[in-house]
Amino acid sequence: MADSYDRVRPGPPQQALDWLVPAGCEVAVDLAAGTGLFTRALFGRAARVVAVEPDERMREVLAERSPGADVRAGWAEAMPLPDASADAVFVSTAWHWFDPARAVPEIARVLRPGGRLGVIWTSRDREEDWVAELDLLRLPGVSGPDQGPAQQRTASGVRARLDRHHSVRLPPGADFHGQEVASFGFTRTISVDGVLEWLTTNSEFITATAAERAAGLASCRTALAARADSAGDLVMPMQSWCWRAQRSLPSGSSKGENESAVGWQVTASPTISVWERTTAEHTAISRGILPSRPITAARAMGDRRTPRRTPSNRPGHSGGATASG
Repeated sequence: MADSYDRVRPGPPQQALDWLVPAGCEVAVDLAAGTGLFTRALFGRAARVVAVEPDERMREVLAERSPGADVRAGWAEAMPLPDASADAVFVSTAWHWFDPARAVPEIARVLRPGGRLGVIWTSRDREEDWVAELDLLRLPGVSGPDQGPAQQRTASGVRARLDRHHSVRLPPGADFHGQEVASFGFTRTISVDGVLEWLTTNSEFITATAAERAAGLASCRTALAARADSAGDLVMPMQSWCWRAQRSLPSGSSKGENESAVGWQVTASPTISVWERTTAEHTAISRGILPSRPITAARAMGDRRTPRRTPSNRPGHSGGATASG
């Protein structure tokens, strides 16, 4: 499974890396690095790359295919790194596996004051109905862990589930500020067989019965073949959902890094939408004191059309195969 994961899972686009990785990054940590897809993307962007992964099988592939990385066994809740030793910690398609109450303080311990925490999910863009329907065909009649057996499985339901999945919620009192989100769309040309292998790396698919897996792959093959070209390839819409925040500076620090006032800042761009808020505001929203108010680039520029769904209009949420595959 580790070999398939590394072969068919997508890496992040350059625009997402530009947004996530701070300039002048000396030490970057890829936490829950899996087989190293994101680890290798950090090469050339950080002077030293440390990859932390709990699963031995994943680490073997990671070490073999990422010879420039410092590969270590460890967990988000117990990182094998000294205090204030990293400029940035990144989590790629793994945040949903963490216990935020334990992982967030541990990440803060490892980061230098002012360091970057970046979280990213890169997967198929389910805003396209035919892409969302692959999730339904993959395991027909099988509910996900957050779905009751009586719930109807629809494309909109798939998107709603990802809304909960692709989001970050910090525990109260977390030593981070300046939270921002952005999303980056791109496309990936991939064979029908490649898509099918990709679909099998999903955790729910792995734990399904052999009959359920066979039926799901047969249905997906039929749907994909209808969209493929004569060579058996198709263009898959993709999306990277990104979140970032800064490790707070010590108490009494200047430069206004740890402001407590509630305030909004909008960064408008024709290709991404960014939502930024202070730590105090995040806490107020999580406690229901303030409403969650996404401001997208489209709205900031006066565009009245409905903007693309990004993590900024999604509700909050807390190695191995992942649920969003």
